[in-house]
Amino acid sequence: MIRRNLPFAAVAVAALVVAPLLLEPFRLGLLAKYLCYAIVALGIGLAWGKGGMLTLGQGVFFGLGGYAMAMYLKLTEAGPGGLPDFMVWSGVEDLPALWTPFANPVFALATAVLGPMALAALLGTLVFRQRVRGAYFAILTQALAAALVILLVGQQGLTGGTNGMTNFFELFGQDLADDSTQRGLYLVTAGVLGVLYLATRQLVAGRFGRLLVAVRDGEDRVRFLGYDPALVKTVTFVLSAGMAGLAGALFVPVVGIISPALLGVVPSLELVVAVAVGGRHALAGAVLGAVVMGYAKTAFSEQFADGWLYLQGALFILVMTLAPKGIAGLLGRVRHARTT
Repeated sequence: MIRRNLPFAAVAVAALVVAPLLLEPFRLGLLAKYLCYAIVALGIGLAWGKGGMLTLGQGVFFGLGGYAMAMYLKLTEAGPGGLPDFMVWSGVEDLPALWTPFANPVFALATAVLGPMALAALLGTLVFRQRVRGAYFAILTQALAAALVILLVGQQGLTGGTNGMTNFFELFGQDLADDSTQRGLYLVTAGVLGVLYLATRQLVAGRFGRLLVAVRDGEDRVRFLGYDPALVKTVTFVLSAGMAGLAGALFVPVVGIISPALLGVVPSLELVVAVAVGGRHALAGAVLGAVVMGYAKTAFSEQFADGWLYLQGALFILVMTLAPKGIAGLLGRVRHARTT
């Protein structure tokens, strides 16, 4: 048991102690952004890797969480009776009733997590009860992401439209531009990721996890044994949505912006690609893939501004060619070769 937890302990020390000491504030902020994506990837790893549900619309849940937090930050900035800046520019005269409850931070945080979970529960109940799966489920989630982007862009006075929301200055009384605040946000993000990883690993290792894998490998057989695959898949989908919503809520104060461009079809696909690169069958692989792809995107764009997308695509092709099970699968093969 101790040996099994040594890699996690080493990564935790590196993330919580070494990184804040060695990285400059800008690079630490980038790492915090990667960890936000890693939380989403962890949920995808649970739903896709363990449950076989290829979800191409996690950006929907990420966006709902991000916009809930952004609404709270904007109302804090506007002050009592004030309007967010983009509403003033859009000619809105009175604060929409939808926005009013988000002045309460508890409500905003709860909505950031429970809102995506409620939507996933509704969608999962409707879809999985009809035995929709495979490519049909993937296309449905992708369409949901596209629909959300269209909705957000069309509501300029309510959501900020194409530009989204930005210019956040304060979180719970702390200046977001201050290095110490950003360092604290990084530590919170890393801590949340660590707790979620341990909880998800424990879930997968238990009876529910074995049942989830059985549903992935033979849904009809599980149904004939008296279990309800639709319920198992819905619960898993809801948990992955909650992780994405929480990641979105953390992302907004860390990065300082939320917009439709960050949560549409393309960002959702990029997260799935990251999980595939890391290794979708291993939770640690999903987390690793999100960090690796995030770092690669930054490094390539800084060094090769005109062709970084091609390099990122080449990285994906290279990993999938040499290691079809991702980086985690490759590391597993190396470890197995050393012990035999």
